[in-house]
Amino acid sequence: MNLSSADHSVTPPRIYIPRKYNAAHDLLERNLIAGRDNKIAYIDDHGSFSFRELQQKCNKVSNLLSQLGIRPEERLLLALKDTIDFPSVFLGAIKAGIVPIPVNTMLTSDNYKFMIQDSRARALVVSQEIFPFFQPILKDNKYLQHIIISGKKQEPYLHLQTLMKSSEDKFQVEETTSDDTCFWLYSSGSTGTPKGTLHIHSSLIKTAELYAKPILGITDNDTVFSAAKLFFAYGLGNALTFPLSVGATTILMSGRPTPEAVFKKLVENKPTIFYGVPTLYGALLSAEIHPEKSTLALRICTSAGEPLPPELGERWKERFDVDILDGIGSTEMLHIFLSNRPSDVNYGTTGKPVPGYELSLVDNNKEVSTGELGDLKINGPTAAIKYWNNTKKSRNTFAGKWTISGDKYSINSEGYYVYGGRSDDMLKVSGQYVSPFEVEAALISHEAVFEAAVVGAMDKDGLTKPKAYVVLLPNYENFNLEKPLQEHVKSKLARFKYPRWIEFVKELPKTATGKIQRFKLRD
Repeated sequence: MNLSSADHSVTPPRIYIPRKYNAAHDLLERNLIAGRDNKIAYIDDHGSFSFRELQQKCNKVSNLLSQLGIRPEERLLLALKDTIDFPSVFLGAIKAGIVPIPVNTMLTSDNYKFMIQDSRARALVVSQEIFPFFQPILKDNKYLQHIIISGKKQEPYLHLQTLMKSSEDKFQVEETTSDDTCFWLYSSGSTGTPKGTLHIHSSLIKTAELYAKPILGITDNDTVFSAAKLFFAYGLGNALTFPLSVGATTILMSGRPTPEAVFKKLVENKPTIFYGVPTLYGALLSAEIHPEKSTLALRICTSAGEPLPPELGERWKERFDVDILDGIGSTEMLHIFLSNRPSDVNYGTTGKPVPGYELSLVDNNKEVSTGELGDLKINGPTAAIKYWNNTKKSRNTFAGKWTISGDKYSINSEGYYVYGGRSDDMLKVSGQYVSPFEVEAALISHEAVFEAAVVGAMDKDGLTKPKAYVVLLPNYENFNLEKPLQEHVKSKLARFKYPRWIEFVKELPKTATGKIQRFKLRD
């Protein structure tokens, strides 16, 4: 595959992808061509695997899926933990022209039932730990023909490891095109039914060429660790596309990213790039025991999923002497299109557009002025082609060359993008827009606050005012902090933005991806 690039640091790279193109074949073969056969590609909880071993595992999966009668363009649902099985099955399916659909491993049986029926998947590959959530919903499904379990054997179902042992480790790649559907990702569905989001073969490598290489400077000398799991669009780029695009080594962790587990990986495996989310960075900074920065090898950290409160970024930098690059991506755009840079970190902003992506802020279809809030639209080459079986939402989101993000942003006087909240979360207080995130960031900057969420509530006159739900740090739980926190916000923001009510809670409702479900607080 001939992929050529221009100067990444100044202009968008010129990416040539031929019409005849298979994303998995490209990501695997480029490392063998570069002589990395024996270099470690993945280290999971059970062992390490070279690039040659990864390719062989992928070929075995391609063969076994084909032998089961699953044909190109048919769907394969993946509910897999972060082990070597995930990249093996994901890439093995793509190499055979089959369309994998990685799904969140922390959902309910009803969620999985919807996804199986909606996608009409022919086969399911599922980790043994997650299989109990599928067992009650497998009857009377006319499309699902094969159930393959990874881990311990469970009769009468097929067993992934047994099938792979008897499968050939060579496979002739299926002839796909750069515009063929490559894989799906389901949106988180935090405010409604999940939407199957279709991505094409050329999109994976473009995220690496546009973001990972020029922004992160990733090379084959890096070791990467993503706390965000592979089934997320964010994690898929972090721990699969990006490292495979350059031959870096990836650390996988199948369990929950608790502070203890994450610090253990950072100390023992010495990743140079760490990908996290704001909630996790907050938990890591609040942990009782921190490793010494001299025991770490980090050169760069990233954050996405929700905006990073500036106080967290500054504290992380002070504690570990490495910046967190806050950025924004989406399931629809596949990865980050707006980001801070290693040499240009401006906490409290999401940075500037990633070269190769065009951004527009509009209000009532008119471009907004500097400092004004507008709805964010993105024009970029990694946008999904549509939502599966959802014409209305597809047309509302994928409007010609533009993808409508559902986010509100403003641009400050220095050209940095400042997050203003989700379009449907914005509050109008005293005739002026208030961003819940802005108030949340002010609350989190107080030393006693661990997390905060702000929604609109009605006062006695039926007018909307901000209400805050606050999780305090353990040492402050017995203090009466409502008025001190209100005064703290007033000292940071315009007076009308302060929360009129503060409710102290043990935890905030979140999606399985860690995003705050403000609609539940409103309800």
